[in-house]
Amino acid sequence: MKKFGVKELVSIGMLSSIAYVLMLLNFPLPAFPAYLMVDFSDIPALIATLVFGPLAGVLVELFKNVLDYFMTGSTTGVPVGHIANFIAGTVFILPTYFIYTKLKTKKGMTLALVGGTVTMAVLMSVLNYYVIMPAYTFFLNAPAMSSPALRQLIVTGILPFNLVKGLFISIVFMLLFSRMSAWISRQQSFKNA
Repeated sequence: MKKFGVKELVSIGMLSSIAYVLMLLNFPLPAFPAYLMVDFSDIPALIATLVFGPLAGVLVELFKNVLDYFMTGSTTGVPVGHIANFIAGTVFILPTYFIYTKLKTKKGMTLALVGGTVTMAVLMSVLNYYVIMPAYTFFLNAPAMSSPALRQLIVTGILPFNLVKGLFISIVFMLLFSRMSAWISRQQSFKNA
């Protein structure tokens, strides 16, 4: 397992804190169910991933969700939504990282973000159908949705929402990346030196 030095640990802690604050600044989109919220907390995790490697990004995703769970709680009493957020963030940043490491250009980053968005949208649709939505209904003691109704919710709500969310995150990240790419490259070279 990768060992992080003091600089990396402090950076991961700072990026986790920023991600937590960004997670609080969430907002719904008018065309989707109100419980689906967009936030930009995956951006610090993506920066940590690019600079310090995939484990750092996963740790930022984990820490921001742990912080949010302890500070705001959960409607179900268990962190179903936080676990879903952790998985969504992880399946967004990891494909983005692995695609970008092969291409290493701005165009490559754009393709990587598209790959991360599509991966997140598809995997979260499958997980919502089989795991997350059934867990919500179980812990809320709500009647289970019928299979056709759940499938309809996934296809018309969750899948397009995750595509739109990934698009928003990608646009904001590309605006930052165009300014930060030289700094990220320097940080990667210091890390590898």
